[in-house]
Amino acid sequence: MAGIILKDVRKSYGGNVDAIKGVSLDIADGELVVLVGPSGCGKSTLLRMIAGLEAITSGEINIGGRIVNRLEPSERDIAMVFQNYALYPHMTVRQNLAYGLKNRNVPAAEINQRIQSAARSLEIEPFLERKPRQLSGGQRQRVAMGRAIVREPAAFLFDEPLSNLDAKLRVQMRVEIRRLQRSLATTSVYVTHDQMEAMTLADRLVVLNGGRIEQVGTPIELYERPATTFVATFIGSPSMNLLKPTENGTIALSPGGRLSGADMTIGIRPEDLHLAGGASDAAFSAKVRVQAVELVGAESYVYGTLADGQTIVFRVSGRSRIAMDTECVVAASAGSLHFFDGQGNRSDPL
Repeated sequence: MAGIILKDVRKSYGGNVDAIKGVSLDIADGELVVLVGPSGCGKSTLLRMIAGLEAITSGEINIGGRIVNRLEPSERDIAMVFQNYALYPHMTVRQNLAYGLKNRNVPAAEINQRIQSAARSLEIEPFLERKPRQLSGGQRQRVAMGRAIVREPAAFLFDEPLSNLDAKLRVQMRVEIRRLQRSLATTSVYVTHDQMEAMTLADRLVVLNGGRIEQVGTPIELYERPATTFVATFIGSPSMNLLKPTENGTIALSPGGRLSGADMTIGIRPEDLHLAGGASDAAFSAKVRVQAVELVGAESYVYGTLADGQTIVFRVSGRSRIAMDTECVVAASAGSLHFFDGQGNRSDPL
């Protein structure tokens, strides 16, 4: 087992395109850290630099107490799981699992023991003599994970391993990956663009934006106290409402006053808004004209606009009876309000 330490890691292409802009991060031994962010934010590049598949421009990568900047991937004691499985099509599942161990001259008896243990954990024992083309996508992904497990590496690296699976199977595999990682207690770095996947898997989340770290913390810390408007809107679905105060006072804050200051932004999550009967004395209230209602099973999301044209979404339980093109008043308590300054950084009231 091993921790991973990144110190001011940078990656430039052609001398003028900065993909990674000075990332520093400590990943504890046995921790599962998820790198999340939109396409092009640098998360896969950072993972490939840890793996040794991309050379770093500057900085330092330490795995298990060793600086690995100049080590080949095979020398870093890591195992990587890719989104395209990367299985050898002409080999059986057993041969795929054994291949890396044979190259390292692991004794045959030990290879067999590791394969049986991994196959049992992943429930792929019945498929050991099949070839990848005879397996479903989920089964292939289990084999890819098994190949990583049998190596007993210092760290696992996952590069969007579930993106090729359907929605139901992704949920099942999320649970499986988390269970295995906890039982093996192996340091793991996991890349995804899916914030739900990130929230459910991570011990800690690292939100990347434009090659920089926006915020690091537990999923609940990032959800409840986003440090920036970027994190606020990226974590959570639907996204947090970000509302600007206006001169005509379409947003009311208790006690009956109006918020002023053009540089201030109020953030409110859809689930923290509720319908008010009329004029409200809640910490926040606003009149909304309903534009659309989206039923998603046990709850509905209502999309609307304020009098000044700003858009807002809020959640109601069950099947909403709110009609489109009608008006309603929504309200929120003081504890559910988030405030951000003109630069998009959190700015809590004193």
